[in-house]
Amino acid sequence: MTLTFADLPLRKETIAALNEHGYTAPFPIQEQVLSIALADGDVIGQAKTGTGKTLAFGIPLVDRVIAPADEEWKSFEYQDSPQVLVVVPTRELCVQVTKDLEEITQSRKIRVLAVYGGRAFEPQIEALQKGVEIIVGTPGRLLDLYRQGQVKLASVTRVVLDEADEMLDLGFLPDVEKIFASTPNRMQTMLFSATMPGDIIALARKFMNQPVHIRTQDSQDEGNVVSRIEQHVVRAHAMDKIEMLARILQAEGRGPTIVFCRTKRACQKTSDDLIERGFRAATLHGDMGQAAREKALNEFKAGKSDVLIATDVAARGIDIDGITHVINYQCPEDEKTYVHRIGRTARAGADGIALTFVDWDDLARWKMIDMALKLGLPEPVETYSSSEHLFEIMKIPAGSTGRMDKPRKAAPAREKSEKSEPAAPARQKRERVRTKKFSS
Repeated sequence: MTLTFADLPLRKETIAALNEHGYTAPFPIQEQVLSIALADGDVIGQAKTGTGKTLAFGIPLVDRVIAPADEEWKSFEYQDSPQVLVVVPTRELCVQVTKDLEEITQSRKIRVLAVYGGRAFEPQIEALQKGVEIIVGTPGRLLDLYRQGQVKLASVTRVVLDEADEMLDLGFLPDVEKIFASTPNRMQTMLFSATMPGDIIALARKFMNQPVHIRTQDSQDEGNVVSRIEQHVVRAHAMDKIEMLARILQAEGRGPTIVFCRTKRACQKTSDDLIERGFRAATLHGDMGQAAREKALNEFKAGKSDVLIATDVAARGIDIDGITHVINYQCPEDEKTYVHRIGRTARAGADGIALTFVDWDDLARWKMIDMALKLGLPEPVETYSSSEHLFEIMKIPAGSTGRMDKPRKAAPAREKSEKSEPAAPARQKRERVRTKKFSS
C-alpha cells in the first residue's frame, strides 16, 4: 500500500496545501526524513539536489510552526519572532527554497522571508520588524542582520542547513558555526548534503543530538547519481565548439538546456555568440548583479529563453525541473563538479542527455573524472560540427546549420518514450561513439 501525506500525523491545512500543489505521496527521501523529523529527531540527509529534499525538511518545519491564526498563538512566547531558520549557500537557492515553502504555508498565512546579499537591507529589515515565522537565508546576510539586532536567533527552535558541502566549498562553515551557536533554544537540527566530507561530519557531531543518517539510494554511490542520464563525451576543437553547440541545440526533443562554462568570460562570450546566431540564450555568472541574475533565471523558468549559459559557482543551488540537456562546453574541474552539472537533468523520473566537450588540453583532466566515476569513456572520439556520429547521438536533423532563421520554441520536457530514429547523415558504426547510459 502506497503511503500518502494524508496517512501522516500532519495538520489538515498542511495536507490540503500539499494536495493543492499536486503532492499526494512522499518521495523516498521525504518518507524517510518525515518519520524522524515529525518525532522531533535530528536528521542528516545525504541526497543530491532534485530528490525532493526541500519538502522533506519543509513539511515538518511548516507543520510545527505556530502561526498568528492558530489557537496556540495567544499564549506563544515568541510572537512575530522567527521560529525556523533555513541556511542555504547561494542566493538562487535561497529564492527557490523560499518559493517552495510559501506554496505550503499560504493557507495558514505563515510568513516566510528570504534574506540574502546583493539586495538592499531595508526591505528585509522592514519585513523582520513586521514579524516572520520562517527565515531562509545565506550565512553572510544572516550574520549581518543578527549583529545589527534585526534577526532574533534566540527564538529559533528549528534549524536546517541545506547543501552543506557547498557551504564548505564556498568557505561559509565558520559563519554557519556562529549561526548555530547563536540559536540556544534549538530543539531540532536537520542537515542535508550530497557528500559528507570530514568537516561536515565534525560540524554535525558538534551541533546535532544523535542524528539519524538517511541516505537516498543514489547518494550511496556517486556513479549512480547519474542514473537515467544518457552521457556522451567528444573531443572537440576550440574553434569549432560554438558551431557544434549551435547544431546540438537543434536536436530533436531538445527542451530547456543548461550549458556550463568554467569561466565568466567564456560564459558571456558563448551566450553572445548564441544570441547572434538566433538562439534564445540567457547568461548566469558572478559578474552579474543580483537583479540581473534573478531576471535571467526567471526568464529561463518562464520559457522566454531556453538555453542558460552558466558558470559552476553561479549555478550552485539551481533546482529547475524539465531540463532535457546539459552541455559541458568546458570540461569540469573534477568528478564532483561533473556529477553536480549533469544532475540538473533527469529529474522527477524523466530521462536526460549530457554531452561533454573535451579540448586537447583537458584530456588528462577528463581521464581523471572518467576513472573516478568509472564511466568507461577515457578516450573521447575526435568530433567536428559536421561529424556524422554527432548528428546520430544527439539526434540532430540532417541539414542543420549553426544558425537559426528565427528563435526556436522550447520543446516540452523529455518523457520516457520510445526513442525515434535520428534524421542524420549516413550512420557510422555504433562502436565509434563514446557514450554511456546508466540505469538505476
